[in-house]
Amino acid sequence: MVDHTMQPGIIEVAIEPRSKADDAKLKAALAELTAEDPSFRVSIDPESGQTILKGVSELHLDGRIDLLKRVYGIDAHIGALQVAFLERITRRVEHSYTHKKQTSGTGQFAAVTLIVEPNGPGKGYAFESTIGGDAVPKAYISGVEKGLESVLPSGVVAGFPVVDVKVQLIDAKFHDVDSSAPTFEIAARACFREALQMGESVLLEPVMKVEVLTPEDCAAAVIRDLNLRRARLLVRRAHSDGVAVTAMVPLMSMFGYVNSLRPTSQGRASFSMQLDHYAEAPPNDDDPPFGPAVGMRA
Repeated sequence: MVDHTMQPGIIEVAIEPRSKADDAKLKAALAELTAEDPSFRVSIDPESGQTILKGVSELHLDGRIDLLKRVYGIDAHIGALQVAFLERITRRVEHSYTHKKQTSGTGQFAAVTLIVEPNGPGKGYAFESTIGGDAVPKAYISGVEKGLESVLPSGVVAGFPVVDVKVQLIDAKFHDVDSSAPTFEIAARACFREALQMGESVLLEPVMKVEVLTPEDCAAAVIRDLNLRRARLLVRRAHSDGVAVTAMVPLMSMFGYVNSLRPTSQGRASFSMQLDHYAEAPPNDDDPPFGPAVGMRA
């Protein structure tokens, strides 16, 4: 069981209708489902154009996909479940970028210097321009902001949302003829992405607080299984129905847990979990590739 209260979409899957008729039905059905369930979210991947469904657990998404097929009669390819990671810069970077393009007509020119640094955990994105007075037209500053905001949904590590980052515009240069708000948008976007790479951005993975209620004679096997899932055990205490084991476990390691717990406890244990925090994901070459869900299933 998963507590759905006030949790973001921490697990996602791509869905692709098999026909234009199913595409129209899918859009209408998703509008209804998201209106009924605030914890169920839908987005469009900016690079692939895929429709991405986001929920709080495997069971949550499986239930919505079952509704789409059984109740709404939608025939679709379904991708592999993916954890919805986040990306965060780890060190302060000062970086400059010049966008310059000359064509037969009017050229394009914009130059920006940004300071990009980590913001406090949970404080989100913040922008500030320290360029004083009328040194740069306000429309160009707005172009910078638009360019920065376009990067936030898809970061540089694996295309996940960028969080907890502070950006300062400390310098800008423009040309009387060749500059415009769109050219500053282009320059800011490129500068920001390069700064995120230079700032050693990392993936953040959701870590779940998991509580397992198990008979005493199965507790050791349950704990061994949790340890294999990179769990950090917090407490083991007596419970009216046996033993309650509480642990912090990365969500990625909890895939398929309901099927694993059943044989481990002879079907006598139950569990609940809820999002506790995000933590830096350890590098692991054996993990499947990150990014939008791939490998569609029928």
